[in-house]
Amino acid sequence: MTEQAAPFKEVDLEGFKKLLDGGGYDVVDVRDYWEWDRGHIPQARHVFLDEILKDPQGHKFGDHTVFVCAVGNRSAIAAEMAVALGAKDVINFRGGTDAWRKAGLPLDKPADKPADKPADKP
Repeated sequence: MTEQAAPFKEVDLEGFKKLLDGGGYDVVDVRDYWEWDRGHIPQARHVFLDEILKDPQGHKFGDHTVFVCAVGNRSAIAAEMAVALGAKDVINFRGGTDAWRKAGLPLDKPADKPADKPADKP
């Protein structure tokens, strides 16, 4: 049995930093709300993976999108979904925010938590 190639690219921390430095990529963090609230990569926007899975057509991802989660598993699911919906140049950040944090890179935290979002996980 042969292994099938992923329909998207994967990058490690160094590759991700190069993409950010080059600009032009939409960074989408697919972690849960409580994870996002504890800190996220500054350039990222938040789209919870469950929301993507419940309504794939309701979330438009353009070409040149990098998906991020804690370590790269949930973001790989989101990347595959984006490719299936027609997005090109889709990238999964393997290592995710855990690698970012361990490297000592800065994390942003939301100033105010929206009232309609689930409470922080204890």
